[in-house]
Formats: sequence, C-alpha cells, structure tokens
Amino acid sequence: MSKVFSPELGLFDSLTRRRPTGYVALQDISLSIEKNTFVSIIGPSGCGKSTLLNLLAGLDRPSVGQILVNGERVRGPGPDRGIIFQNYALMPWLTALGNVEYAVETACSGLSRGQAKERAREYLAMVGLDRAMHRFPKQLSGGMKQRVAIARALSISPSILLMDEPFGALDALTRSYLQEEVLRIWEDRRVTVVLITHSIEEALLLSDQIVLMSRGPAATIADVINLPSLRPRQRSVIDQHPEFVDIKHRLEEHLLKETRAVEERT
Repeated sequence: MSKVFSPELGLFDSLTRRRPTGYVALQDISLSIEKNTFVSIIGPSGCGKSTLLNLLAGLDRPSVGQILVNGERVRGPGPDRGIIFQNYALMPWLTALGNVEYAVETACSGLSRGQAKERAREYLAMVGLDRAMHRFPKQLSGGMKQRVAIARALSISPSILLMDEPFGALDALTRSYLQEEVLRIWEDRRVTVVLITHSIEEALLLSDQIVLMSRGPAATIADVINLPSLRPRQRSVIDQHPEFVDIKHRLEEHLLKETRAVEERT
C-alpha cells in the first residue's frame, strides 16, 4: 500500500543505501519527522547514523527510496537544511562574523550586504559571541567554534537543523554548557532538529523523540521512542522522573545488545 505523508514533515520513505562495493549501509528506512520537534538518532558504532544524516542533508543519495522535506524531494544540499558538524567546518581565513555573514549572503541572496551583516551579528549575539565576533577561528576555543557553527546554521532560517555529534570533541563541562544553550535556543526558536549522538543522557535531555538504529550492515530502525512532553527540560528532574528512567534503561539495553552482537561477529 502506498504511503501518504503530510508535506509538513521530513520523511525517509523506504530508503536503502548501498555502496558501490555492494555493502548495504541502510536497509528499508521509513521515518517521519514532525515539524518543530527535536529528534535524536542513536545506535551502535557503524550503524549508519551519519550516513542517514548525510542523505537528509543531500550530501549523499539513496540507492532506493526517497527523502522529502516540506513535500519536496531532496536532490542535493539546500538552504532549507542547516548542518552542524563535529569538527566545526569554519573557514579559517574569516572571522566568526565573516563565517556567519558568508552563509547568510550565500543562502539569502535577497538581502543586502548590510542586512546580511546585521543578521550575522544578531545570531552571534544569540549564542553569546557578540564580544568575540571579530576573532578568527584559531583564536576561539572549541566551545566558541561550535557556537559559531550553531549561529551560522540557524542564521539561514532552515526548515531542519541537522547536527552530527556536534559536542563529541568537547570536554564534559563545555559539552554540558552547549547542550543547555542548544536547549535554550530550541525552546525559543522551535526549529525542527535532527541530532546524531552516542550519548543517552544528551538524547534524553534534548529530544521529543529518539530513533534507535540496529547494528550494521543493512541497519534498520529498531524502535522509535516518544518522550514525555516535559518542557522545559532540567537534568535534575529527568534523572528522577520514572518515565525517563525507564526509557534510559531501554536505551542502555538496546545499545548493549547491539554492541555485543557487533563484537561477537568480529
């Protein structure tokens, strides 16, 4: 039977990704992403999480199936999807302001240069970098670089914000701080977010929905868990909340089972 989806959703429709070598990274992935929700994708190493995000970003193409964003088929990268990478991906010859301004000028051609600069300033101030906007990336800490990346991605007003383990390279304290910052910004802006993460705690803190991937090859969606509609989120509350505690145990059991199966196979 043919699937009928709302155009307000991001969609993976019966998607398979097969490499030229014959390796099947993803098999028959179907997933709908509700508008203005925060979705985390979690699974064992090698399960194709980043491949899934790259497909949604338009940086890769499915072998079978299709991806839709706002009812339009994804055929390549576009300004309707902002991306935040783990390694920041900033241009080292541009200041923080220049990096964000360049993104705005590229994605929003209708703005004048003055308007683009003003928007870049606004988003850097939003992430607390109004006093560091004239510094170059080499003059910024890892956490500050990632805040520039967040400002850059949001400045183009994307329909979906894609985050590929954006805090993985940061120390624990900076990671915790930026998680809180992302949560604050999301509560204010309510953009649709898809986050790739290895951290159960991070997924529980940020998400409305958690997508569990099976081990690869031919990884599939093992389960989709809807979290309690408890907003705003506080770590101290969810650590004790019975429903969150139960979901945490389910996630731990799934990851342990899938990781063990990978190790036994190798």
